[in-house]
Amino acid sequence: MEKHTGDILHSPRITEKGAYLAEKGCYVFNVGKAANKGEIAAAIKAVYKVSPRKVTVARVPRKTAVVRGTNRTGMTAGGKKAYVYLKAGDKIELA
Repeated sequence: MEKHTGDILHSPRITEKGAYLAEKGCYVFNVGKAANKGEIAAAIKAVYKVSPRKVTVARVPRKTAVVRGTNRTGMTAGGKKAYVYLKAGDKIELA
């Protein structure tokens, strides 16, 4: 069964670090836990019409957190993120 691009690319990670890296041609995305580098590169090419130079993947660990107001502990989601490097001159508009 072939994966849909929505199962691979979830959303761009809009953070200060992501904005800093975007100036240098590297974009950060939340991706599915089962996605691999080849699938991520193909999804970027299909959605944003640019071909990545390099893709690196990092796992985001689950963490315990205190829920505000109730003083109970919970867990953050965790997941996976991908750093997508583009050739000089290529850009992705993240709105």
